[in-house]
Amino acid sequence: MTDRPLTLMAVHAHPDDEATGTGGVLARYAAEGFRTVLVTCTDGGCGDGPGGAKPGDPGHDPAAVAAARRTELEASCEVLKVSHLEMLGYADSGMMGWPANDAPGSFWSTPVDEAAARLGELMLRYQPDVVVTYDENGFYGHPDHIQANRITMAALSRTEMAPKVYWTTAPRSMMARFGEIMREFGADWEEPDPAEAAAMPEIGLPDEEITTWVDTTAFGGQKFDALLAHASQGENIFFLRMGKERFTELMGVETFVRVHDTTGAAVPENDLFAGLR
Repeated sequence: MTDRPLTLMAVHAHPDDEATGTGGVLARYAAEGFRTVLVTCTDGGCGDGPGGAKPGDPGHDPAAVAAARRTELEASCEVLKVSHLEMLGYADSGMMGWPANDAPGSFWSTPVDEAAARLGELMLRYQPDVVVTYDENGFYGHPDHIQANRITMAALSRTEMAPKVYWTTAPRSMMARFGEIMREFGADWEEPDPAEAAAMPEIGLPDEEITTWVDTTAFGGQKFDALLAHASQGENIFFLRMGKERFTELMGVETFVRVHDTTGAAVPENDLFAGLR
């Protein structure tokens, strides 16, 4: 036994990703006295600028957007009681196929080994017991999310560390309701072209393939407030329209697939730290 606290490390691509996918577990485990470490890989400079300006639009200054998003990220971490925030500082790569993908300094164009070495140093410093990131498709195909998965798995390999490792996911039962809920709250929702949809990997997993269902209902208000801290980003607006009660009802369970474990904890499980305490 050591005096080192049990530690959760979440590796995310952009400011605000920590709130949507893992805000509940970050808040819950912080409240339980565990150390929580958030690694944010990019500066978010391809996000929305003032008035919703997109990259390339008049009024979109990537450096100013990145500075604003850092302030929002720090506020979100305060809400979630994140113990340590680490920013790798790579340039936001934008969506797949954007010119920003190949821009010098973009996360997507950075060699995996180079970024993994930096992340590995953080892993050696914090010695996480649980590591959370995205799946190999970055959940929905975003290049920076894919790269976050790649460098996380490479960093674990190079450090020879063996924490419990999880990839964020969503149950298909919830994804099936997603469009209906978005329309209910006035968000634009276009059904994808069937041919395009068939060529893309499905988002989420069948419910029976999800290994870990963590109840974070008690922390729904914190998760909502963390997302509110990122209110400059238009994609968050429909979540915020719900209000805390409905938001918590929809987003009060966070789901994961466990991809590495040495504890022998049975699945399905309801605790990322099952077998460690």
